[in-house]
Amino acid sequence: MAQPGRSIFEEVEEGAGPRKARATGMIEKGAGRGARRAIRAWLIGLFALVCVMVLVGGLTRLTDSGLSITEWNLVSGTVPPMNAEDWATEFEKYRASPEYRLQNEGMSLSEFKTIYWWEWGHRQLGRFIGLFWIAGFLYFWLSKRIPGGWTGRLFTIGALIGVQGAVGWWMVHSGLQGDRVDVASYRLATHLGLAFSILGLILWCILLLSRSEADVMQARRLRERSLFGMGTGLMHLAFLQIILGALVAGIDAGRSYIDWPLMAGQFFPPYAFDLEPAWRNFFENPGLVQFMHRIAGYLLALFAIGAFFRGRRAANRTTRTAFTLASAMVLVQMVIGIVTVMQGAQLEYAIVHQAGAILTFALIIMARYRAGYPTAQSVRG
Repeated sequence: MAQPGRSIFEEVEEGAGPRKARATGMIEKGAGRGARRAIRAWLIGLFALVCVMVLVGGLTRLTDSGLSITEWNLVSGTVPPMNAEDWATEFEKYRASPEYRLQNEGMSLSEFKTIYWWEWGHRQLGRFIGLFWIAGFLYFWLSKRIPGGWTGRLFTIGALIGVQGAVGWWMVHSGLQGDRVDVASYRLATHLGLAFSILGLILWCILLLSRSEADVMQARRLRERSLFGMGTGLMHLAFLQIILGALVAGIDAGRSYIDWPLMAGQFFPPYAFDLEPAWRNFFENPGLVQFMHRIAGYLLALFAIGAFFRGRRAANRTTRTAFTLASAMVLVQMVIGIVTVMQGAQLEYAIVHQAGAILTFALIIMARYRAGYPTAQSVRG
């Protein structure tokens, strides 16, 4: 838009002396356009790293490796044991933990090294993700290549990554207290929920940066509000299902009832409210927690089917395709979940289920974006 008192031609004129157009902060032309692409590429790399982090975290949980390192040292913890004396020291610390005394007593040093490397690798990847964000953010910020309105968004991603590290230690610490042999399930759910929140925020920024600011503003005027609302609802319901899945994993509830569609031969699991006080059952009772996960899965599948049929009426072809893919993946993920339960949540099935959750969540966010910011198309569609 032209500035007051200026010709519209002066807004695009280069080298106009004192009447030269001011920098708007939006990345549209020249170096700014390159920065927009570069920031998007950086975020794609960050998104991929966080996806790997979620999977490595899942494998760390499935191999019971998460409590093998009993201390959190941000700097010195980057160096693993370098000799026999260092390994003996680390092993001695682990032998003092509840998990060793109550579950792994008699474990050999070689067995300890296996679970130690899983947890050490998980923490190292977390450190690398933090450094990757810091390096990228400082480069774009100091070189003034961040578009207007984006500094806060990019900083928020980094802040959440930092909080995630603290939440990770908060989670691990819960498994080193009293007579626990696992981390607290609600802390695990918080940790995984925050990871998916970070994934969703990064992906949303990637999608917005894939088009110019002008295109995004124009597309928003064409928003299909009802379908966008359904996409939002589907995203929230999928997020709830992911949280419930973390509660299932936190208490190994997926290995408690392996029949389907019933649980121990009945619709509602037996002993669902045996724990006192009653609220603990919603977090710690394997039967009730798995039942909630199943019911939420059915509701999510029904919602996805509804979104599919509503999406088929979308005016934009790419929007229709996005909702078809998201809805189909929800159903595929439900089948994977059923198979995982019937196989006793064995490692290879459980990690595929977790990878499926990432893909499902990403496709839902992409469908929501397509409804909120439809792409331009010809009259024929």
